[in-house]
Amino acid sequence: MEFLYATLHDPWFWLAVFVFVAYTIETITGFGSIVIALSLGALLLPISLMLPVLVPLNICMTGYLAVRHRRNIHWPTLLKLILPMMAIGTLLGYGLRPWLGDAGMRSLFALLIIWFAGRELYRYWRSSDNGAQRSGWLTRTWMLLAGVTHGLFASGGPLLVYALAGIQLDKAQFRATLISVWFTLNSLLTLIFAFDGSLFASLPRLVLFLPVLVLGVLLGEWLHTRISEQRFRLAVFLLLLITGICLFIASSGAITSPE
Repeated sequence: MEFLYATLHDPWFWLAVFVFVAYTIETITGFGSIVIALSLGALLLPISLMLPVLVPLNICMTGYLAVRHRRNIHWPTLLKLILPMMAIGTLLGYGLRPWLGDAGMRSLFALLIIWFAGRELYRYWRSSDNGAQRSGWLTRTWMLLAGVTHGLFASGGPLLVYALAGIQLDKAQFRATLISVWFTLNSLLTLIFAFDGSLFASLPRLVLFLPVLVLGVLLGEWLHTRISEQRFRLAVFLLLLITGICLFIASSGAITSPE
């Protein structure tokens, strides 16, 4: 009984649950493993402690998928447009982390989640594809900002997808190219975590979370053809919006967030 009580009050146990949920959702919908796990986990744990676990964990899935779908990668877009801007932004974002502190990181991350979920819900109800063409400098600016958010939270996806609006890639190219972006940038972040020592301190939890990832992927594969993906995505965005609002309130000091 004491063991069960201690487990249920351990925030890392709940992060494992969130990882399971996040990878189940990513397998079904194709997006969101770190965004979902980090947004839920940030209600209980500092972002800086979770990233050295979640980022290397993500490499396992994206590395496998990048190799599997390598023929669909649009290399000019990846190498000439996305990676140069996002790599610079990622390093800038990582450099901002000590300056912001965990409370500042949580507030910014909450705003990012609220914007992302709110935008996707708006597009869902308006049936908008947001495919307007943007100028080259504006696209690159958004990609740089996506890199900054990736360096801060390993969550550059919302801004990168926004930046890529109007760029002509088919569905297979878009997915494979994005997967390659996350594999490359998360590999860079993992190397940085190795240099600053946070990766090695997180290895025991990383190893324990690997089976959770596998179980989430297996469940997601089973559910993929059995549920409506469109309605499931709607439920996910509603969950993210509520989580983002709660996280912003907590990080603003209106309520006390457990550490």
